[in-house]
Amino acid sequence: MRRFQFLSLFLLLVLVGCHAKNKKGQQVYGIGFYNLENLFDTTHDEGKNDYEFLPEGNFKWDTEKYTNKLKNMARVLADMGTDQLPDVGCAAIGVAEVENAKCLTDLVNQPALKARGIQFVHVEGPDQRGIDCALLYNPQLFKVKNYKLVPYIYNRPEDAGRATRGFLVVSGMLAKEHVTIIVNHLPSRGAASYTREDGGMQLRAVKDSLQKDDPNVKLFIMGDMNDDPQDLSMSKCLGAKREMSEVEEGGLFNPWWNMLASGQGTLQFQGSWNLFDQIILSSNLLNQTGQKDFSTLKLLDYQIFRRDYLIQQDGPFRGNTLRTSAGGKWLNGYSDHLPTLVYLMKEK
Repeated sequence: MRRFQFLSLFLLLVLVGCHAKNKKGQQVYGIGFYNLENLFDTTHDEGKNDYEFLPEGNFKWDTEKYTNKLKNMARVLADMGTDQLPDVGCAAIGVAEVENAKCLTDLVNQPALKARGIQFVHVEGPDQRGIDCALLYNPQLFKVKNYKLVPYIYNRPEDAGRATRGFLVVSGMLAKEHVTIIVNHLPSRGAASYTREDGGMQLRAVKDSLQKDDPNVKLFIMGDMNDDPQDLSMSKCLGAKREMSEVEEGGLFNPWWNMLASGQGTLQFQGSWNLFDQIILSSNLLNQTGQKDFSTLKLLDYQIFRRDYLIQQDGPFRGNTLRTSAGGKWLNGYSDHLPTLVYLMKEK
């Protein structure tokens, strides 16, 4: 009996170890992004305008709502990537609109994420509402080497005294290759378009600096851009191209441009889809020649992550994202954004 139990355990470990390996010996990895839409705890952070998300605030944000929000976010994050990687999900996921390290600690301690040993990288930023970006990662797949927060700089006199989210730059090893992930959340649509265009130029400067340090680094620039792929901040200021064939060496590819043109998006405004949640890839992650060369880490596929539970199934807003709250009513939903994912492959 003991021998049978040992053999069963051994076979289980072998199966788990081969979770992302296909018949050709190729390994698949998932990288994602998700705007968590106001993941706040229930206590005030000194110097931050978080008063709406306190028990006495507009959202009446209490322990029950916070606990349910954590559970819902963990469900989505754990499900991301499981279409192709059912056992482990994503190697790394950038997130936006999280208040602080306490929220992240509570999040990764949710059973679905804790079971995978998910960890996080976070640097407290200067945003006036107190929302930051962070990177969740599976340390068995992505090995963090170093990280920093590059500040977003308001360049114009009329913006003096303002502060917002910076660019979280996380470098590490994925599939034994040097990978850097930049997680960001550009200024909202309530701000002038030049603020996002300035953000695109600043992202480009960060990219150029990283490539100067290591021309072979594989880059993922991800975040809630608050602009669509064809807008100036992305297409001109950052320089992310619509077609792979347009991407020069050291340049960037934006796979979401054509996806939006096909009618798909990650959030709705007045009945129309936008695609603000983008993951942009450096040229050395692409197979541009039409060949399928996966001797190094390359883009395999990409998707908007969509599940029925993320979408309102009835009522006047049927088909829209199921939010945490809407119209002053707590819906116990998820986010006003849908996540995005890219899949990468490398020969084992």
